[in-house]
Amino acid sequence: MRASRLVALLLHLQTGGGATAARLAEVLEVSVRTIYRDVAALSEAGVPVYAEAGPGGGIRLVDGYRTRLTGLTSEEADAVLLAGVPGPAAQLGLGTVLAAAQLKVMAALPPELRSRASRVQERFLLDAPGWFHRPDAVPHLPAVAEALWADRRVRVRYARRGADVDDCVARTLDPLGLVCKAGTWYLLARHRSETRTYRVGRLVEVEVLDEAVVRPAGFVLAEEWATASAGFDEAQWRAEAEVLLTPDGLDALGFAVGPRAADRARATAGPPGPDGRVVVRVPVESVEVAAWQLLGLGERCEVIAPAELRTSMAATARAMAARYVAPCA
Repeated sequence: MRASRLVALLLHLQTGGGATAARLAEVLEVSVRTIYRDVAALSEAGVPVYAEAGPGGGIRLVDGYRTRLTGLTSEEADAVLLAGVPGPAAQLGLGTVLAAAQLKVMAALPPELRSRASRVQERFLLDAPGWFHRPDAVPHLPAVAEALWADRRVRVRYARRGADVDDCVARTLDPLGLVCKAGTWYLLARHRSETRTYRVGRLVEVEVLDEAVVRPAGFVLAEEWATASAGFDEAQWRAEAEVLLTPDGLDALGFAVGPRAADRARATAGPPGPDGRVVVRVPVESVEVAAWQLLGLGERCEVIAPAELRTSMAATARAMAARYVAPCA
């Protein structure tokens, strides 16, 4: 236990540039007296650590001292080497940096952990994009990432969904975070004091400005993204379809309408009927969109309501059947 605490103390001093004994005791959850004993133990082991008294003082390492001791457990080393997804890193211009960092981690590991880490790389790969999905071209992603790192505003031209490329909106944005979701990049940014989400592949122009960005207090990217992604689905669902699904159709519903809509629909499922089918209410964007989504389920799905969706499905089914009556010429 003490050995791991000494490693934690050393790494905290190395990365944090020093701290008071009281602060170190708070971080490591021990007494101030224990911190002083641990500092003495590090000094006896040859670590150049010293304490400065007075205002601005504290416990520090001699300037320039760096330890090769990483403190990594085997599980932590595995996580470091699994965490770097090559595709997104390359899109950010960090592909070679990622490779170099992983090499340095490997070099710093003791032999027993290095062997295990090599086995991880040979056996596991994280592939971010989903199936049947071609990632957007993102030529402006490096510029957006540059603005994020430097906390600078950007002036952009943005092609909204369904709009012509020549019919773009101009925006001045405060970039707050980038998210790669299933191979697609999204920018969370402030516009007129409101946080909004922009698909990076729809950015037609990006200019990094000299104006500084003041990040909102308490902004947590993961929390903001969870809220934004849930809100996106809710905004898309403007209607609801009542459908009968076979057990296979219920299992495949996520492929047709997306996982969130499918989960919402499954929560409404009633008891199976005599033929095993269940009635569910599926949130949909519109009748037109629902028609081509649910047609993909074939005979596993029967629309009950609304009537206009049922009529649209029937008309499409008749047209398709007519095409297959006669043999292909």
